[in-house]
Amino acid sequence: MVTNASGLDALPLVARLRAMGVDPGTKRIGVAVGAAGVATPLKTLVRTKDVQGDFRRLAALAAEYEVDVVVVGLPVSLDGQRRAAAKRALSEVQLLGHLLSVPVTTYDERLTTVTAERSLDHMTLTGPHRRAVVDQVAASVILQGWLDGRANHEVSRSTAGDHRVGGAPRAPSPTTGTRPRRPRAG
Repeated sequence: MVTNASGLDALPLVARLRAMGVDPGTKRIGVAVGAAGVATPLKTLVRTKDVQGDFRRLAALAAEYEVDVVVVGLPVSLDGQRRAAAKRALSEVQLLGHLLSVPVTTYDERLTTVTAERSLDHMTLTGPHRRAVVDQVAASVILQGWLDGRANHEVSRSTAGDHRVGGAPRAPSPTTGTRPRRPRAG
C-alpha cells in the first residue's frame, strides 16, 4: 500500500520500528534495513528485465525482515523538480505498494549516492564491487535520513505542549508515581 505522511502516523515509534530502505537505480536496487533508529546496508539486487520479479524479491526481503514500512528514494533533481527519473521511481513505488501489505513511502534522495561514495572513499573497493556496495550504502543513507526525520518529528510532537525550557517531561514522584502539578501562574 502506498501511503502519504498522514498514513504513517499508525507506525510504531522509531525506537521500535523496523524499516527497509530502497535505492532504485536503472541497473541495481540498493537495499538497507533499519531497526531501533539505525539503518544498515543489506544488499544490492541486480535488476532483471522482469520488474515484477525484481519487486517480488524486494517484497520477500520486507517479509523476511518483518518491516513495518518501506522507504523508497525519490530522485528529485537539485532544483527540486521531478523529472523522468523521479516519475519512473513514483510509478515503481505504486507497483511495489501493490505487492506489499506495509506502507510504502518516498524520501528525497538528493545527493545520497554522493554521500555514499564519499563514505566508501577510505575503502579499497573498485569497479563492480564498489558499485554494488555504493547502492546499498545509498539505501542506508536514504533510510537513515527518513528515520532521523521521523524521530525529530516524534520529539517535536511529544514536547509541543510543554513550554518549559528544554521541553523535558516532568519526572513522576517517587512516592506517589504521579507527575507533580505545574505551579499556577502568578
